[in-house]
Amino acid sequence: MERSASEIRLFQDRFQRLQREIGRVIIGHAETIEQILVAFFAGGHVLIEGVPGTGKTLLVRTLGRALNLSFNRIQFTVDLMPADVTGTRIVAEIDGRREFVFVEGPIFTHVLLGDEINRATPKTQSALLEAMAELQVTAGGRTHPLPPPFFVLATLNPIEMEGTYPLPEAQLDRFLFKVRIPYPDTHELQQIIGSTTGNEIPVAEPLFPEDTAAEQLEEMKKLVREVIVAPHLEQYAAAIVGATLPSNSKFAPAGQRLLPADEQVDRYVNFGSSPRGGQALLLGAKVLALLDGRVNVSFDDIDRVAAPALNHRMVLNFAADANGVDARALIERILQSARRLRK
Repeated sequence: MERSASEIRLFQDRFQRLQREIGRVIIGHAETIEQILVAFFAGGHVLIEGVPGTGKTLLVRTLGRALNLSFNRIQFTVDLMPADVTGTRIVAEIDGRREFVFVEGPIFTHVLLGDEINRATPKTQSALLEAMAELQVTAGGRTHPLPPPFFVLATLNPIEMEGTYPLPEAQLDRFLFKVRIPYPDTHELQQIIGSTTGNEIPVAEPLFPEDTAAEQLEEMKKLVREVIVAPHLEQYAAAIVGATLPSNSKFAPAGQRLLPADEQVDRYVNFGSSPRGGQALLLGAKVLALLDGRVNVSFDDIDRVAAPALNHRMVLNFAADANGVDARALIERILQSARRLRK
């Protein structure tokens, strides 16, 4: 890696300033804020899960303001159509002739909040797939590029089941991380209700000039890609991803498993992570390496991002639900087993 130490220090400084600025508005949730920023600089998207009223929407709005990027919000509902997300073609009169003109939808922005994404039908949810993967929208046979950086944050409320639709596995897999916003503890709850019921409500200040924000942030993302990953760490990440698949799965990788099959994974998991899970592990680990002032990924970096990178990529069965087993607990078991691969 040929980048100078000053560039790494600048990355650390900007990241930490973003954390502090968002933390002025969002009380608590320091770990969640860090994970969202890690996903942003890794070039991925984030699914945010939490009970109503815990600040999911405010967190996304505050992030967009601190980054000084354009921001749009889509309220997903059962009657929302794909064209309401991506845009549509209309007939317009141009120079005396009637032509089809593409009108951009709210997806044409830098930071997109998909609020309560699981309230829309799978057809509408899937309208985001091309944009999230390829940074473009195809409509009427024409491709329309999206402005980089493009960052999707989608929220869902786990306790509301009526009127919701499960996210298709292909849609879940497009999110780099899935993070949780827990209910605040007593001290944080007191701070929240005190700071939001007065005359002055905290607002984040933009940390990047408006005319160069996108360019500076894209340069930071390029720096992340240049962090080095040693072959044995790539093998470690591959072993973790492979261990999320049950041993009897038809999708299990061919050849000898790098880790022995876990009895609980075999019992409770229908489908494990796709290769995108491995990409998420390494990209998230690269951001953490830079934050620690290093140009190479460590085992601990990979371990720290394993839960947000893989928990939504493991499809559990009814037995797991009945026994109160969640994907994060299974990931921790896999990490304990994987530590024997460390050298």
